[in-house]
Amino acid sequence: MNQGKIYNYILQGIEKKGALFFLLLDPDKTRVDQLEKLVPEFEASDIDVLLIGGSLILDSDFNEFVRIIKSKTKIPVVIFPGGVEQVSPYADAILFLSIVSGRNPENLIGKHVIAAPLIRRINLEPISTAYILVESGKTTTAEFLSNSKPIPRHKPDLAAAHALAAEYLGMKLIYLEAGSGAELTVPEEMIYAVSKICSIPVVVGGGIRSPEVARKKIEAGAKIVVVGNHFDDPENFNQLKEFTSTVHYKLKATKEV
Repeated sequence: MNQGKIYNYILQGIEKKGALFFLLLDPDKTRVDQLEKLVPEFEASDIDVLLIGGSLILDSDFNEFVRIIKSKTKIPVVIFPGGVEQVSPYADAILFLSIVSGRNPENLIGKHVIAAPLIRRINLEPISTAYILVESGKTTTAEFLSNSKPIPRHKPDLAAAHALAAEYLGMKLIYLEAGSGAELTVPEEMIYAVSKICSIPVVVGGGIRSPEVARKKIEAGAKIVVVGNHFDDPENFNQLKEFTSTVHYKLKATKEV
């Protein structure tokens, strides 16, 4: 079993850059024939990790998508699974998500039992991740499909208690998720409460559409920012470098000295 190579890369990147930027690609929304043009843009923009996944994979061949993108880039490719079928030997790692904000046993441990033997067999690095759904102004796909209630956005202490329990259970990342295309992002008060009480990195995603919003999440304590839907529109790719330079605040401060 691959023992922590990508997780160590993440920790070292946080130490060096202050925080990291993950770009989420949905195989149903990014055509394979676009990758030839997009991958050089990703590398030139200093993206730290490419997350691959979607709540529903309807039209694409997930495994083939991962294989192609991995063949074209040296950026780590990590699966952000929307289901047990989203596993590929071509990826570098997989976020082994447990929806700790809910009480649906299938999403706490059930589906993991099915996926674990396959992950071991293909020698894919699992990164145990506490996935916390946060109320975002509308019902998200993740909330609907997981049959899990999100944490109320005005209850940062409740999110912090869930995150701390997950850390005590041995999880390596805390992922605060507002949801794909969320109207409202994860509140800074909640990010601060979680990051203050936990010693493992806090990931924040959902509804982040500008570098300024990303900066606020970092200032509140997030160590990883995930953006996906905003870049479904290729015209927004010219903002990638601005996103990464904002998130990599330690590097930015060094250049300004």
